[in-house]
Amino acid sequence: MHIRLLSLALLFLLTASSLAAVSIVDGDDWRLPTWSQPLDDTRFYSEDSSPANHINVRAIDLTWRQINPSPGVFSVTGSGNAAGMNFSSLQDQLAIPGKYWLRIWVTGESWAPAWVKSSCNITKTWTDHDGQDSHLPIWNSCVWEHVKNMYRQVFLHWGLAADPDMLFAHVPGGFYYTEFDFDIPFQAAGDGLSFAEFNNWFQPAMTELVAIANGENTNPDDDYAWKLVYTGEDYPFDSTWNGATNLFARDAVLAGMGIRNGITELFNFHLNHTPAYGAAITQGGHIEINEDWPLLNDKRTIGAENECYNACGYNARNLYYAIKMSNLKALQMRSKRLYVVPQDSYLSTYSGHWDWVRHSLGKQRYNSADAWVALRTAQDKYWTYDDSHSWTGAPWVRNLERWLVQKDVGTNGVTRRGTDHHINEIDPDNGESWEGRLTDHANGQDYMYFFVDDLFANGHQQQWQLKVTYIDNGSSNWRVEYSDGERIVSSNPVNRNNSGRVRTASIDLPAARFNNQLVNAADFRIFNGGTEDLEVRFVRLIKNHRPIVAPIFEDGFETP
Repeated sequence: MHIRLLSLALLFLLTASSLAAVSIVDGDDWRLPTWSQPLDDTRFYSEDSSPANHINVRAIDLTWRQINPSPGVFSVTGSGNAAGMNFSSLQDQLAIPGKYWLRIWVTGESWAPAWVKSSCNITKTWTDHDGQDSHLPIWNSCVWEHVKNMYRQVFLHWGLAADPDMLFAHVPGGFYYTEFDFDIPFQAAGDGLSFAEFNNWFQPAMTELVAIANGENTNPDDDYAWKLVYTGEDYPFDSTWNGATNLFARDAVLAGMGIRNGITELFNFHLNHTPAYGAAITQGGHIEINEDWPLLNDKRTIGAENECYNACGYNARNLYYAIKMSNLKALQMRSKRLYVVPQDSYLSTYSGHWDWVRHSLGKQRYNSADAWVALRTAQDKYWTYDDSHSWTGAPWVRNLERWLVQKDVGTNGVTRRGTDHHINEIDPDNGESWEGRLTDHANGQDYMYFFVDDLFANGHQQQWQLKVTYIDNGSSNWRVEYSDGERIVSSNPVNRNNSGRVRTASIDLPAARFNNQLVNAADFRIFNGGTEDLEVRFVRLIKNHRPIVAPIFEDGFETP
């Protein structure tokens, strides 16, 4: 009897000693393990390079007019201008060393060669929504043939597609700021342009651009279409053709292009159901990523832009919150590259957060140092007037999740919305959001259940740490419960001091095995240990050691 009690006491001490002490810091905690590094130092891009801010990719801007000033004449020495910006010659821009991305301004009347209108008998143009320029019909077969000749010259004859310094190029080159919004075609529809006519241009046009960038031959050694980035978006506000253009961005990706989005600053709006990114809002309101979507697993670019917080007509009332949430959205969309501006993105003001973003861009499940979930409920106002996709609770979307999912499950794991309420942050389109999730002790709901992506969780002899950002309300303790492969283990308790502050607890999880062995087939759960409810904002699961094995893509490149 005494021996048994001694053995149980010893087992308890051994178990307790294996659990490292909990550490707590105020605010968010963006720290990563020392082994984690960015994929490379070209993840941030901008108009101009700024090495001090890790922006090592600049823009090369050209207009079609400066490239092709006369029929059959192509120039590397001409200058150009668009949107109030002046562009040096291609020769001069290429003389600057370093990596670059390429933007060719095509459709504006002042961007296109003056001879094109007469050559193609163009008598009608349409002005973009900002009055930046009037635009030629790129879908016109004569105009498009001239555009293709220009791209052949740039990509093939001048060799920019093969240039290792050119990381990607925006295509097809229209309309406002070369962002391929459809306001110009929709205006043209009022003058008789049919969807069939536009679609009969669009679908082959994307394939033709891919073919040009691939050398228009069958030799895979000169294939560079993976550098092309389509600048349109899913569901482009199409009330003109009744949503017939909803999946054009997906079609461009399937043709072989990359993708970018220019409004991730509006982190709630129009960015959740995005087929071009392999993402769909499920019936339960979560955003589910198809991890087999080819764009995620090859060299093509997924781009986003986060610089318009107190610029571009936007106004951030809670600057840090706006920056954090827009970056979480970009990463949830699996962005590989991010457009930033040192001052407008506040890179130095929030350097710790931005460093975490730079380390995360382009990472996949097998080489990421962390998986995370931002617990929240947010309104996607786009779906208040488009009923082509719906789900339970629409237009409200649950969480931002990257290889870590929180679900309301079972008889004791149904959470309530958090207390951090935001309305119209950045812009009215951004709608309403409630950050965080709360337990509901009064109704017997004291658990939050979490599910780890299987490939991310498959870490041989991995050591895990969990960072939980929570509200320090109440005076009771809470803990994490997980499996070590044989039994359920409880972490050391996290003490609450009723300070009301946002805090982050770092909790080591010795011998954790995420194999769905908890109740409700979960990988781990957070238990509210008292009568006072626990509010959790952000949960991040970290690999303390570098993963042993990383797959190689079919094209031979280890990183996208």
